[in-house]
Amino acid sequence: MYLPLGYCPDPGTSTCRLLWTLSHGLLHAPLLPAVVTGGPLDGPYRLKQFHFHWGQMHNVGSEHMVDGKSFPCELHLVHWNAKKYSTFGEAASAPDGLAVVGVFLEIGAEHPYMNRLTDALYMVRFKGTTAQFSCFQPNCLLPASRHYWTYPGSLTTPPLSESVTWIVLREPISISERQMEKFRGLHFTSVDDERIHMVNNFRPPQPLMGRLVKASFRA
Repeated sequence: MYLPLGYCPDPGTSTCRLLWTLSHGLLHAPLLPAVVTGGPLDGPYRLKQFHFHWGQMHNVGSEHMVDGKSFPCELHLVHWNAKKYSTFGEAASAPDGLAVVGVFLEIGAEHPYMNRLTDALYMVRFKGTTAQFSCFQPNCLLPASRHYWTYPGSLTTPPLSESVTWIVLREPISISERQMEKFRGLHFTSVDDERIHMVNNFRPPQPLMGRLVKASFRA
């Protein structure tokens, strides 16, 4: 059985600003660094960015499935092994370099902390736009339960590096339809280009190809 998964601010950093950048069809957010520890990881991994994948409809959007079920949205918190490697790029080329925590989002009650993000998306509706925010702790988007599945895999966007320890949390978080529609109101295109709404920005679930998926709980 794995150790419990921990998530906390990084005591070794002092950056306290949040910058959202819309590019390549994904919403990236460098922010107050945090670290994930425990679980299948040998040491602390530092947060690099987080982003979301979502579908045009509620029945698609996640990059993982549970018993054949997809979710309308999936949050990815991308971390790197800053203790062992000097840069994110170096870590991304190593088999133990990255750890991505995946969180499913399902439609239901409004998520109070998600409003901090969705209410600001109008400022970054188009490709290449940015906005700056005050401090934001990503652990407020994690579910109460930290039970998870884990397996060795790759990034789901180019360069698809086989350097990721995936940690997919079992319990989804809830967001309202209004919050979900604000994600779907973003655009793949720049402000001067033809408007193409940002939907279906997910990679379909891939075959395991012999990978072993382990769980922190009894199935």
